[in-house]
Amino acid sequence: MNNEEHISVLLSETIKGLNIKPDGIYVDLTLGRAGHSEAILKKLKAGLLIGIDQDIDAINKSDMRLKKVSNRYKLVHSNFVKCKEILEELDIDKVDGFLMDLGVSSPQFDEGSRGFSYNKDAPLDMRMNQNGSLTAEIIVNTYSFEELCRVFRNYGDERYASQIADNIIKYREIKPIHTTFELVDIIKQSKPMKELNKLGHPAKQVFQALRIEVNDELNVLAKTLVEILPLLNKGGRIAVITFHSGEDKIVKQIFKEKTVVEGNRLDGPMELIEPYYRLVNKFIVPTPEEILKNHRATSAKLRIIEKL
Repeated sequence: MNNEEHISVLLSETIKGLNIKPDGIYVDLTLGRAGHSEAILKKLKAGLLIGIDQDIDAINKSDMRLKKVSNRYKLVHSNFVKCKEILEELDIDKVDGFLMDLGVSSPQFDEGSRGFSYNKDAPLDMRMNQNGSLTAEIIVNTYSFEELCRVFRNYGDERYASQIADNIIKYREIKPIHTTFELVDIIKQSKPMKELNKLGHPAKQVFQALRIEVNDELNVLAKTLVEILPLLNKGGRIAVITFHSGEDKIVKQIFKEKTVVEGNRLDGPMELIEPYYRLVNKFIVPTPEEILKNHRATSAKLRIIEKL
């Protein structure tokens, strides 16, 4: 799959869910190759699209794509955790919608040299921001047994985390682990044949876990969601597409906390405090037809919240 063939997950559902106003301000926090951003930009007549990505290649490729649509956009090379600062620098205090399409983008995954893929031999990198200091190679060669187990279990739901961590430590005592295929071999050696015979790649969960740890994805997600919710205009919405149970759990919890009715039962009659937000949907998943066309959409979930 090359960049031109990149398929945006849940595209129509996301654009519909954002309820785009022609004169609104929208922020794509995970620009990628601008599939969602292009669809948003096409609906803007007097508004503004702001695209943020920590991958400079994504910024450059998206710029080429979006300028064919209109000039009503600004692109920022940064981590979306800095969204509030970015908007302040642009003298914007409120917006009408935020979009987060989480996880690694298809072009990053397909570019073997980035180290995201277990199907291509490459240095163990996995940095979304190539200026970052932490890499997957550093993790597998320096983390303790306990730290490796934590990463593989918490971020990958890896059943054989302890066996894999133990074998990584044994291997690196002989020589450092530098490449994706070296790590894949260790993972395969750590799992019983019944696991290796199952559908799906045996290294998928460990590679996912390493990517999340390298980029501190879950902490960044939680911090960002809490900070951007107050930045919505009335009727503004946040749409979040997740691909991992840990991501979805964070989004679900934060959205739930912001949409429940609060009250005090201690002092006399309960005084209800209505929430400032509402859930637009429980969650949306791809259709079987979309999954057939794009297998990377399989685990995707879309959740949307609106400011009242």
